[in-house]
Amino acid sequence: MRARTQVTLDPETQRRAQAKAAEQKMSFAEYVRRLVLTDLGESERRLDISTVFDLTEDGPETDVASHKKEMIAEAILDVHSSRGGRKKTKLKLKSRRP
Repeated sequence: MRARTQVTLDPETQRRAQAKAAEQKMSFAEYVRRLVLTDLGESERRLDISTVFDLTEDGPETDVASHKKEMIAEAILDVHSSRGGRKKTKLKLKSRRP
């Protein structure tokens, strides 16, 4: 959970800080958070990518980039068909594969 904090800066300092944040393609708030963490000697928390994507060495290989449209359509059809008692749809999965 984050806590809101109000900081008062002179207009020139604020302008320069906002310009620096924009230069680094981040919000002013994120820029300030990173400065504080750096000054406190703490690095940013980084997620383990395997946690985000549930990567594993087990099971068949998948190629999400090549088949994402089909995978999304399949997931939508699965969710839609699991809703009992609703009118069935005539959605069909179009595939470019031969």
